[in-house]
Amino acid sequence: MRAFTYERAADPVAAARAVAARPGAKFLAGGTNLLDLMKIEVETPVHLVDVQDIGLDTITATDGGGLRIGALVTNTALAADPRVRRDYGALTRAIVAGASGQLRNKATTAGNLLQRTRCPYFYDTNMPCNKRTPGAGCAALGGVSRGLAVIGSSDACIATHPSDMAVAMRLLDATVETVNAEGRTRAIPIADFHRLPGDTPHIETVLTPGELITAVTLPKPIGGVQGYEKVRDRASYAFALVSVATVIQPDGSGRVALGGVAHKPWRVAAADAALPQGAHAVAAQLFAGARPTRDNGFKLVLAERALAGVIAQTRTA
Repeated sequence: MRAFTYERAADPVAAARAVAARPGAKFLAGGTNLLDLMKIEVETPVHLVDVQDIGLDTITATDGGGLRIGALVTNTALAADPRVRRDYGALTRAIVAGASGQLRNKATTAGNLLQRTRCPYFYDTNMPCNKRTPGAGCAALGGVSRGLAVIGSSDACIATHPSDMAVAMRLLDATVETVNAEGRTRAIPIADFHRLPGDTPHIETVLTPGELITAVTLPKPIGGVQGYEKVRDRASYAFALVSVATVIQPDGSGRVALGGVAHKPWRVAAADAALPQGAHAVAAQLFAGARPTRDNGFKLVLAERALAGVIAQTRTA
């Protein structure tokens, strides 16, 4: 790990100002992903701004009937909140499906959205990776790509986003709230928050330098039966090969979002519209234009079967 300096911020704007003022600085919250990456020198921040003392750790009701989740609410607290368990079941199930209990106790809502890919070539500093070193090339394109993207990828990057929680947030049409160094705030629909790789895979979100996530807002509950199915190589503590989040209404309409298949949580409006027609029709829309590799074409079949299972469970719920 390379040497760095450290400070604790007193409030959100001060934190944003401290990071914006120093190129190479980063926010530190739970640190469950960042510190691991620093140990292997994938991340080499020159300065850490600790945000654990700035509040942002509560869940409150909004005037619109939804919930405002502070950026520092832990994954454990969010999954266990009785309002989340009652009205946003897909979110609770997605969080519990991710990581270990110890990690969920430390990981935060904002950090979960910002965690970086688990592409093995990103973690191996001996291999070229456009996400780690822009312009270096992508070893995954000709390498082992079993766990990597089948849709939304580019010739520069085929990494996937690893989060379970973000898939449920995308399903539920969450909004990401931020503040910058000048104190200006903005609300970003989560559909627009994560970027596809294109030719700049190292730029993963629409956040500007120093912009701090302060909260994630969920709209009022939409009812229906909510589900989250995660398919992985072992029963626990593994990232998704494919994950499926659903809300299905009594008339068969609903929403579908996928994880483990793209650079961001994957949701397509035409797939939502096809839900009453069944899993095959939904998968056809979700994977229109898919570019699987020689190793990961199975994900298309796996996602359709996982979705069919979730739909069947919903009908008997």
